[in-house]
Amino acid sequence: MVNKRLVFTVTGMIIFVAVILGYVHFSKISRNEKKVNQQTMSQTQTIQQADTETEKEEVNASGDELENVTAGSEEYRGFLLDNVLHSPNEGDIHYNVYIPDAYDGTKEYALYVTLPGYQGLYFQGVGENIRTEDFGFEAQKYITDMIIVAPQLNDWGQTSADQTIELTQYFLTHYIINPSKVYINGYSGGGETLSLVLAKQPELYTAALMCSSQWDGAYEPVVEMKTPVYFVIGESDEYYGSEPFKEAYQQIHELYKEQGLSESEIDKLVVLDVKDKDYFEGTPVTYQHGGGYLFCRDKEIMGWLFNQ
Repeated sequence: MVNKRLVFTVTGMIIFVAVILGYVHFSKISRNEKKVNQQTMSQTQTIQQADTETEKEEVNASGDELENVTAGSEEYRGFLLDNVLHSPNEGDIHYNVYIPDAYDGTKEYALYVTLPGYQGLYFQGVGENIRTEDFGFEAQKYITDMIIVAPQLNDWGQTSADQTIELTQYFLTHYIINPSKVYINGYSGGGETLSLVLAKQPELYTAALMCSSQWDGAYEPVVEMKTPVYFVIGESDEYYGSEPFKEAYQQIHELYKEQGLSESEIDKLVVLDVKDKDYFEGTPVTYQHGGGYLFCRDKEIMGWLFNQ
């Protein structure tokens, strides 16, 4: 007869040993899992730290880029005056700028650069270009979602042309700009600067408006890139006369003709608009060279520019 007490004792010992072995086994698994979890957390923290450092680098890089500009402190009719782009290549570039309140960097905006005549150069006084010329204000009637840059340059030669290019490239790089909607105009001396800009980098601009000025640059780059240009001037402009624009138009027209373009195709790329004395009669403009006052308010002229 089996001793029941012995059976219970042996069974109890077996259960006890099984519990101990199970505890050791699961403790080992738990330690391994904990070790794996710790390694995973460590790796995750390392990755997160790396991401944070990358973000910091990106922020710092952005900050360094923004440090290249000293922002102005005075406003005039929505324009922030006397901002300065500190270019290592072109020196300090002074400009006034209008940025719509809705701009938040989430969608592309048009860009418009307006170059002043002699009376708007920087030595004439901060903001004189937009106080004496209304191109930047009239432009807002055609495209509301548009950043407008009004440089205050120091001359109407190559230095100002290079600074205009540098400033345009800055805005194309640092703002969300639609590259197919980049417009530029130049009035009087600003038109001379504009011709030099177009002779160097016409590909930056969708279309150009030349007002009461003359062409100083080469023609071939403009024709090669097919950048549309509109010439407008008074027939008896007191400063330039209308002949320089007529000559520039003819030169560009002939180059397109040599390329085999039809007259209708050429008409879309270059326009000559010479205003006779009747255009100025009964207006606040008492001399034709001051035609910029009227040209920027002319829907046909400004509409041509912003419909390109």
